Amino acid sequence: MRFVVTGANGLVGSRLCAQLTAAGHSVVGLGRGPRRTEGGHTYTTCDLTHGAEVAEAIATARPEVVLHPASMTNVDGCEKDPTGAWAGNVEATVHVAKAATAAGAHLVHVSTDYVYDGDHGPYSEEALPNPRGVYATTKAVAEQAARTFAPGCAIARTAIVYGWPAAANLNFGAWLVTAFGAGQQVKLFEDQWVSPSLADNVAAMLIELGERRLGGVWHTAGAEVIDRVTFGRRLARVFGFDEGLIVPTRMAELKLPSPRPLKSGLLTGKVQAQLRTRPLSIDEQLSTFHAHWQRAKAA
Repeated sequence: MRFVVTGANGLVGSRLCAQLTAAGHSVVGLGRGPRRTEGGHTYTTCDLTHGAEVAEAIATARPEVVLHPASMTNVDGCEKDPTGAWAGNVEATVHVAKAATAAGAHLVHVSTDYVYDGDHGPYSEEALPNPRGVYATTKAVAEQAARTFAPGCAIARTAIVYGWPAAANLNFGAWLVTAFGAGQQVKLFEDQWVSPSLADNVAAMLIELGERRLGGVWHTAGAEVIDRVTFGRRLARVFGFDEGLIVPTRMAELKLPSPRPLKSGLLTGKVQAQLRTRPLSIDEQLSTFHAHWQRAKAA
């Protein structure tokens, strides 16, 4: 099949390109600026906030499926720059969805657990979004834009995506490994419940949604909901780091610019029942994450 992947330089986008290419698909990756990842896919420089660029890139690629993980994901950065967040999350999705529809391609739009308020999690696909903060709001609006301009698309919500190697910015898991490796203390929230999700596993679920042209809402996240302190301790044990470097902290103590959902997390029963690709447990994720880290160290 012919795929277009947005955010090809990013954490999930790079995994999508690699897995799709390995499976024999034809892949065009779109990204802002020069290519920063290796692989056998074609790369096209494209600013997703420019509608004409997006339309031309996708029309030229003639995809059967468009996978759209590209997003402005810096939560506090979005709060400080709502105009940029709207452009990167909403306007970009409008352009991608319109271009996908014009090409006759199935759209898989990647969203987030932050569309929920975090008062009553973990959440199933049927739970009603109630976003708080600029990042959450723009991602919730982007879901509606995808549905509006690409009817029948898939909305794939994920959460706390991590992997090694990291992309341009350190993800949660890579940040922990880097800090632990340097002997630095880390403050982790003991009162926020999340669904840590290995990027490689997320990518595999997104690909299946695209290959099977499935629509509707899907929670493509890790299989377990845990607090961040527990995740940090389990990671430290797998990597052989000192758990004593973790400083349990309550979110309110840090006075962050943007609100975060506290009792969050995504239930993955629908994915487990209907997809062949299985969401991984924390132990399975960390085993793979550690193997990737070791392989990179040895290279």
